[in-house]
Amino acid sequence: MLERLESIHPWLPGLAGLGILLVAAVLSNLVIRRGLIAVAHLIAKRSAVQWDDVFKRHKVLNRITRVIPALVIHTGVTLVPDLSDRVIEVTQNVAMAYVALTVALAITAALSAANEIYDTYPISRDRPMKGIVQVAQLLVYIVGAVIAVSELIDKSPLIFLGGFGAMTAVLLVVFKDTILGFVASLQLTANDMVRVGDWIEMPAYGADGDVIEVALHTVKIQNFDKTITTIPTYKLIADSFKNWRGMSESGGRRIKRPIHIDQSSVRFLSEDEIAKLSHFAVLREHFEKKRHVLHEATETLGEAAEFAVNRRRLTNVGVFRAYILNYLAAHPEIHKDMTLLVRQLKPGPEGLPIEIYCFTRTTDWIAYEDVQSDIFDHILAILPEFGLRLFQKPTGADLTRLAKTLG
Repeated sequence: MLERLESIHPWLPGLAGLGILLVAAVLSNLVIRRGLIAVAHLIAKRSAVQWDDVFKRHKVLNRITRVIPALVIHTGVTLVPDLSDRVIEVTQNVAMAYVALTVALAITAALSAANEIYDTYPISRDRPMKGIVQVAQLLVYIVGAVIAVSELIDKSPLIFLGGFGAMTAVLLVVFKDTILGFVASLQLTANDMVRVGDWIEMPAYGADGDVIEVALHTVKIQNFDKTITTIPTYKLIADSFKNWRGMSESGGRRIKRPIHIDQSSVRFLSEDEIAKLSHFAVLREHFEKKRHVLHEATETLGEAAEFAVNRRRLTNVGVFRAYILNYLAAHPEIHKDMTLLVRQLKPGPEGLPIEIYCFTRTTDWIAYEDVQSDIFDHILAILPEFGLRLFQKPTGADLTRLAKTLG
């Protein structure tokens, strides 16, 4: 009966053999998935370490086991009867091309998992590896594709590699951003220019916030308004940017702000005013030193000291600067080991600038703003005690009062 069927349908044994081969491939896939992978996932779930869970999440084992059905077909196709050598060869080539691509996918998944594990270590903030991992994945994809195509056409991979030399110019254009990004990633990592978590400013791209990702092609920055700015990685090498990491690591954040004094309010202090200001605790030591210096200067003048114009005298703005300096030196939130000065800048149309230059003991933004605001609240409130006025351009209310006075 079988011989009769075979004589009528000579292709039947080959078709039956292919069916059995496909069933074997499917069964092998089911056995691997229901057996090996299920056991591996159970072990990963019960283990104390985390790296196996990461590999499970990236489906590394799932991808690598997909080569088993392809290998079953590659090996078993030679056992199928009545198949021509050409059919066997094509089937084996397709199976091996599938194996090459599957292995490439498994390797790239393993690289992603390894990078995720690396990101859990503190060193990853200083030396991010995502850009290098992405380059490695790209190379794996290229090699996998070359091997797959060479298997399909049954040619040596060296033929394609030799052809790449002639395509160098085209490849440089196609992969320009990738090459620039890779070189930039290496430079950023080697020179420790940017880390994940750094606060950087790049006004040309509207970036002002924390770095949340350093990848092969882009650096992602979450601005303080919670928007995301994406900058090409190589731009951080080509253009300038400000990194605030040094400030964060120093333990102090700078306050550098002037207040503008109305120059017409600057004058010498009278004895009564000096006596009044001497009650300020932060000025007592300053007045004691100044009395000694002024006394010596007066004695050297002789008879000329009878005229006030010849004597050295204290000014309200000078005492005010001394007050601010001593006030800041005693402030518990001002860093005593960093620069602390109160200086007078060049007078201009907006008055006489008195600049406060110091560092807070905190680098936290909110706490820093609170400290800075408290300091300037106090300075502005104490200013009239020295007979000084804050410079301010005339407002509508000022003009209204002036008109009423003249009217």
